[in-house]
Amino acid sequence: MPAVVLVGPMGAGKSTVGALLASRLGVALRDTDADIAAAAGKSVQDIFVDEGEEHFRTVEASAVAAALAEHEGVVSLGGGAVLAEQSRALLEGHTVVYLRVGVADAVKRVGLGSGRPLLLGNVRGRIKALLEERAPIYESVATLIVDTDDRTAADVADEIAAALSGQNPAAAGNRN
Repeated sequence: MPAVVLVGPMGAGKSTVGALLASRLGVALRDTDADIAAAAGKSVQDIFVDEGEEHFRTVEASAVAAALAEHEGVVSLGGGAVLAEQSRALLEGHTVVYLRVGVADAVKRVGLGSGRPLLLGNVRGRIKALLEERAPIYESVATLIVDTDDRTAADVADEIAAALSGQNPAAAGNRN
């Protein structure tokens, strides 16, 4: 069972925070988007373009199931992984941290010239819509919610590590 699973939208810092958190905990990071890209031999963006979102989501659900079953360190899920009901069910009983990010910070981190397939067109508008649509889902699977706006990845990783070790009981119960 993973030590912790990170969820949240693109731009929340799952990969960056995940790497720092894994280092602090002395475990490995497993990123399901990286797993998918490695297995396919092409980027997530290329999978979306070449095979479509439906195909990607099917592959993603399998990658999530494998990571949750096999990995004992930190697992970082792709932004849309929680859309699959079977993935949400598999998250039950795990320590799941939702990295919450606002529109302004997400746009800064992702960039307006993003090559992400779900952001074609009006990047800021698409990010805002995705955040509004998915926030309730992220919140529903989270055992801990950590705000990332105006914070360094190191600070966020430190907060999560402290909450996991019980050094900050207030943070461990933070579901705001």
